[in-house]
Formats: sequence, C-alpha cells, structure tokens
Amino acid sequence: MAVSLGIVCGVGNRALAQSEPATDLSSRIDSLEKQLADLKSQMEAQKAAAAAAAPAAAATALPAAAPAATPAPTGLAGLLGPTTLSGFVDVYYGYNSNQPFQRTTALRNFDINSGQFGLNMIELIADKPPDATASRVGYHVSLGFGQAMNLVNATEIASPSVPVTPTPPGTLLPPSTETNFSQYLKEGYLSYLAPAGKGLQIDVGKFVTNAGAEVIETKDNWNYSRGLLFSWAIPYFHFGVRAKYAFNSKVSLSGFLLNGWNNSIDNNSGKTTGFTLAVNPTKKLGLIENYYVGPEQGNNNSNFRHLTDTVVTFNPNSKLSLMANYDYGHEAFAPASPVWWSGFAGYIKYAPNAKWAVATRGEWFKDHNGFTTGTAQNLGEFTLTLERLLASKIITRLEFRRDMSDQDVFPYRTGLLKDAQNTVTVGMVYAFSSADAK
Repeated sequence: MAVSLGIVCGVGNRALAQSEPATDLSSRIDSLEKQLADLKSQMEAQKAAAAAAAPAAAATALPAAAPAATPAPTGLAGLLGPTTLSGFVDVYYGYNSNQPFQRTTALRNFDINSGQFGLNMIELIADKPPDATASRVGYHVSLGFGQAMNLVNATEIASPSVPVTPTPPGTLLPPSTETNFSQYLKEGYLSYLAPAGKGLQIDVGKFVTNAGAEVIETKDNWNYSRGLLFSWAIPYFHFGVRAKYAFNSKVSLSGFLLNGWNNSIDNNSGKTTGFTLAVNPTKKLGLIENYYVGPEQGNNNSNFRHLTDTVVTFNPNSKLSLMANYDYGHEAFAPASPVWWSGFAGYIKYAPNAKWAVATRGEWFKDHNGFTTGTAQNLGEFTLTLERLLASKIITRLEFRRDMSDQDVFPYRTGLLKDAQNTVTVGMVYAFSSADAK
C-alpha cells in the first residue's frame, strides 16, 4: 500500500506540475489577445477622428488661402474711376540778341516773347480710353490756355456772341457756328473700339495732326522751342473721323476723313483724306509715314493740297536717341503756278541718367514761293538744349538757338532787318496726373 500510495502521489504531483504551466500560458494568450483587440480599437478610433477632422481643417484653411479683397480706391482716384485727369503748366523767359522793337521773335511758334517772361501753355486733359473688356466707348478732352493755344486756333473763324444772319452766297468764309469757348479747345473727340479683329479704334471730333516729329506739348519734345518744320510745313489739328487698326505690335495703319487743315468748320464741300502707317521692325527702329490730300481753298474743291511726312527714330541704347523728319508739300493754284515747300530736320538726344539730358536739332526748310512763311526763302536753324529734371515733376530747359535765312527777315532793333537771329530761352514745365494717386 505504501508503495502504491507513493506511486499515486508521484503521479498526481507530476500531473499537477504539468497543469499549472498550461493554465499560465492560456491566461497570457488571452491577455495578449485582449490587448491586441484594444490596440485595434484605439487605432480605428484614431482613424475615425482624423477622417472627421480633415473636412473641418480644409474648410478652415480655405478662407485663409484666399487672397484679400482689394480695397476700393478712395479720394480723387475713386471719384474719377476709369477717367484720368492730367495736364501741365509751361512758362519761359526768352531773350533775342537782335532786340526786336516789338519784343517778338520772328518765324518762331509759341516761344515768341523777347526780353520778357511768357506763358506758353496751361493744359487740362480728361481722358478715358476705350477698352475691350470694361467699356468700348471712350473720350478725350483737352483744354489749353496761353500763347500756344492762341496760335493753334488762330485760323478758326471768329465767332459772334449772338446769332447773326448767314453769310450771303459768294463769300469766301461760311458763317460761324461755334462759340468763343472753342478757342481753348485743343482736342475733343469720342472713341469707339469696334470688335473687328484685334480692335479697330474710331475717333470722331477734333484731334491734333499725326504729321511731324514734334508735338504741341513742350514736355513731350526733346527741345524747348518748336522747329521750322513743325511751324511751317504741317498742320496743327483736324476735325473729322480717324480710324486706327494695329495688325500686331510692329505694324499699325490709320485712315482719315477730315474737314481740312486747322479748321473745325470747313471752307468748302470737299474733304481731306489721308493715312498714317507706323512700322516698328525692331525695338530700336521706328518708321512713320503720313500722307494728306484734299482741297483747302475757300469754296474750291478742285485745287488739291498734298503733304507727305516721314519720321524715322533709332535708339541704339537706353541713353542715346536719334530722329529724322522729312516734309514735302504741294498745292495747285490754277491757273497760277503751283506752290511747294520742303524741309529736313535731324535730332540727337543723350540722357546719361533720369535727371539730365542734352539734345540738339538741325533743320533746313525751303519755302519756294513764300506760301507758308510769307517770303520765298531758304531757312536754317540749329538748337542746343540742356535739360534738368527737378523733384521728378518739373522739367527745366536752357536752350540756345540760331535761325538763319538767305533773306533779311529777322527784325533788328528799330525797324531794321537781318538775315539771322540768336535766342536764349529758359523754360520750366510742371506736369501732373491723377494716375499718380492710384
């Protein structure tokens, strides 16, 4: 029995010893499975939370990424909208070595005062160019006051202050239909950008001529004074219709149908026509060819006036600019012989920086019959101009000019005439624009 009991006890102890490790392993497996399940639950919860937070984060980030709204313009810029107001004030002091008795420099336009100060021009401009996206309708109005405007509109028919009886048939000039205010109108026209190709701009009204290398505004020229060709070879302005089409950035063509030269009211029933061809084969080289033809004599539609005008510009670099201008005019006066005039001008400008510039101009002009200047003569002139820009707004110019003729046409002291004159001019131009405030 003892042996049997020992055997039984030994077997029971071995079975107990084997059952205890099995129980611990099962518990550990159950614990690991539970931990794994908990870990999976936590991961799924984190994924769900991230998915729920993504739309909210995107919605929150969208407004932050959007650009801030541009504030509406205030002050003058907000009041004017697409219209730009600009202008300038142009004053000068002129001295003529001939000391003419009437203190007026001969054969000169605009800067005619001698030995005194002068107001060349005050100009005010309201401009709204047509635009294919915003508005295809635009306008341009330019008012001028001073000696320049008096000369520009000198050939306009004088207007009475009250209505009068129409001029009887047979007179050379028609009755005036304009007010005295037109004396101060340099330009005034409506514009329409027609949806043809890249855009055909049509202007109707009064506008300055396309002819010539120089313009009425001093600030846009290289010299202070205007040259002989500007003064005696070409018109100042026209009244009528012009249309311009730019084929590309290098070629544009304009056509004209006009009342004539320097007259808002036509002096005959014929019309002057013409064109302007502008070609820029490179950024440095430019060519402009103008041609005008039409009757300009009172109540005469048969005798035509022709003008061809050529302007070539060349800019070798950012500091040096060259320009040349050629004009030829011809007009029939049947049964008398025709008249003609011709001239050439060359320009050089060197600007070492934004504040300083020096410009020269040389010209030759032949008035074969005395039709434009009043005397049949050969004229020449040389001009040297030094320019200094003050406060980024005021253009100051010191200019020396010598005019010469093969006739005695320049007044000298008390009643005498000479074949030359020397002048010195100090000019100052202040320009402004509402666009600077935008």
